[in-house]
Amino acid sequence: MDGPTFEVTSVTITTPEPRALAAFYSRLLGRAVTTEEPPRPGEPPAAGWAQIRSSADSPGPTLNFEYEAAWTPPTWPSTPGAQHATQHLDILVNDLQTAVDHALAAGATLADFQPQEHVRVLFDPSGHPFCLFT
Repeated sequence: MDGPTFEVTSVTITTPEPRALAAFYSRLLGRAVTTEEPPRPGEPPAAGWAQIRSSADSPGPTLNFEYEAAWTPPTWPSTPGAQHATQHLDILVNDLQTAVDHALAAGATLADFQPQEHVRVLFDPSGHPFCLFT
């Protein structure tokens, strides 16, 4: 292809508690939190910024966690007039039930509605939906 090349290197997730959400995804994915920054002046103590980078043992995009002061958790499935999830993480697992159990122990919540047999929709502690699938 002629012209510019593009490579997605990271996904940024907004949340009212970026360092806490990074800790959750660290537990879930088995990746270390590689960068943490404190809140900026005037921001609440839970604010800040954090990052989880991929590694040879845990490939995939870097995850950035950014403070959002006006956070409204999305509803899923979407409902008219409510905040919609505009994106979510899809995470490949080798054993769905074991992965769900691990995610719940890490702090996730299982969604009431499960639309597919080999996919489980869960919510992270900030309310973002994510999917585990085989």
